[in-house]
Amino acid sequence: MPALASHRKARAHTGTRTKNPAVGFTTAAIAGVTLLSTQSAQAEPQPSVEEVQKKVDDLYRQAGTATQQYDRAKEETAQQRREVDQLLDNAAERTESLNEARRALGSYAAAQYRTGTVTPTAALLLADSPQEYFDQTRLMDRLSEEQREAVTDFEEQRSAAADQRAEATRSLETLTDSQASLRSTKETVQRKLAEARELLSKLTAEERARLAELERQREEEAHRKAEAKARAEAAARAEAEAQRRAQQEQEQQGTGTGAGTSAGSYAAKAQQVLSFARSQIGKPYVWGATGPSSYDCSGLTQAAWRAAGVDLPRTTWDQIEVGQRIAAKDLVPGDLVFFYDDISHVGIYIGNGQMIHAPKPGANVREESIYYMPIHGSVRPA
Repeated sequence: MPALASHRKARAHTGTRTKNPAVGFTTAAIAGVTLLSTQSAQAEPQPSVEEVQKKVDDLYRQAGTATQQYDRAKEETAQQRREVDQLLDNAAERTESLNEARRALGSYAAAQYRTGTVTPTAALLLADSPQEYFDQTRLMDRLSEEQREAVTDFEEQRSAAADQRAEATRSLETLTDSQASLRSTKETVQRKLAEARELLSKLTAEERARLAELERQREEEAHRKAEAKARAEAAARAEAEAQRRAQQEQEQQGTGTGAGTSAGSYAAKAQQVLSFARSQIGKPYVWGATGPSSYDCSGLTQAAWRAAGVDLPRTTWDQIEVGQRIAAKDLVPGDLVFFYDDISHVGIYIGNGQMIHAPKPGANVREESIYYMPIHGSVRPA
């Protein structure tokens, strides 16, 4: 019995339950600190307003590049659709010609049937491949000249119709590929713009104010550069005016050469371009648009120069290849100014360091300094 009591006492004393709560608390605390540390380490740092501005600008530029890709794909798709429609029309005409040739053969066969017998000639006329029948039976000499011509015409029409159908099929496949590319570039534009909107939507009121201040500073810097260019252009105009007067005096003395006609012609066209462009100020930028109620950047430049009787290609990448390359210091009103290394934006120079352009989604056609964006190059279209 004492042994049993001793055993029970030992069991009651076994363990350190009084320390368990402390151990549990310590474990939970350590786990909590570890969890918080892990969450802090995994949390992405919030971007600064400057970083947001840079990211948004980059997204708009990428959207501009994708817009030019969309414009090109849209133009190519439209051209391919016209070609396919023409091929289908040609195939239909070929089919009708084939049917007429078949009917001509049928009339000869019918004449044979009316005699009550089916001669080798009739069998020839009813064959799926008359030419093969000729080769096998050598009955060509039995046919009249008119019948031989009908068979030859049938063979030619059948071959041509098959070629037309094959070409139309290939063109339809190409059109399908182009339409897929068009949808893909459209989705790219929409995705880039959505990313930009999402970044801007996350800004606080204070951050929005800071972003507006950064934008104002950028505009002021661009404006200062434009003013400096305006002063340089004023000096150049004064020098040109002096040269013009000197040339007039020479012409009055009979020694002039009549130079300057080309420059005068370009100035007249440029005036029409600028008149059109100014009338579009306030209309919204819409990617892929060519007017008249909205434009993207190259859509506006294309429409403006069309008003002066000059047809420009659709995209910035093609427009920069038209006409004469011009240095920034030699810009005159009407010239096209292109921006960014990927040539994804374009505006119409109006003088004094300013341009008219369709800027980006959410903005309207407006006048702005050409120094607001990095200049890639310039051209004189005509």
